[in-house]
Amino acid sequence: MAYGKTTSIGKIANRLKQDGKKVVIAAADTFRAAAVEQLEIWANRAGCELVKKEEGSDPASVVYEAIQITKQKNADVLICDTAGRLHNKKYLMDELVKIKTVIDKELPQASKEVLMVLDATTGQNAIQQVKAFKETVEINGLILTKLDGTAKGGVIVGIVHENKMPVKFVGVGEKIDDMEIFNSEDFVKALI
Repeated sequence: MAYGKTTSIGKIANRLKQDGKKVVIAAADTFRAAAVEQLEIWANRAGCELVKKEEGSDPASVVYEAIQITKQKNADVLICDTAGRLHNKKYLMDELVKIKTVIDKELPQASKEVLMVLDATTGQNAIQQVKAFKETVEINGLILTKLDGTAKGGVIVGIVHENKMPVKFVGVGEKIDDMEIFNSEDFVKALI
C-alpha cells in the first residue's frame, strides 16, 4: 500500500494533538480521486476536525472555510492538504499561489510552514519536484516518507545541500505513530 502526503498529514496532526494542540485539517486536495476520503480517515484517527468540500471544489475556498473554522474554534494549528501533482503543472502551481494568498490575507500574523512530502523511493525525480515547487512557493522543510522499505532516501542529501532546507520528519511505516522527527546522525548511519 502506498502512503505519503495524506498519511504524513494524519501523523503530524496526531503528534500535535498528543502535544495538547487543537488541530483543524483542510482537505484542499480536491483534484485527486479519494483524497478527501483518505484524509477523513486520518483526521478521524488523529481526533482532529476536517473541513472538506466535494471533489473538484476550489481548493482555496476549502482553505478559506477552514481558516474561518480555525478562528471560530480557537484552534492552535491549521494543516492544509494541497494537491501534490496534476497533469497540468501550471494549474497546480496557480492553485498553490491562490491558497497562499488566502492564507496570507486571512492569517497575516500566523506562523506559517510549507512542508513538501517526498517519497524515499522517488530517487532523482525528487530533485525536479523540489525545484518546480520552489519556483512557486517557499518551502520551509521536507518530510521523507517510506523509509521502512528497501529505499534509503539518499537523494535527500543532495536536495538538502542544494536547497538549504531541513528535513523535519521521516515516515517509517503506515501506523499513526510511524512518524519520527528527523535525526541526521541516525539517517546517515542507516544510509551507510
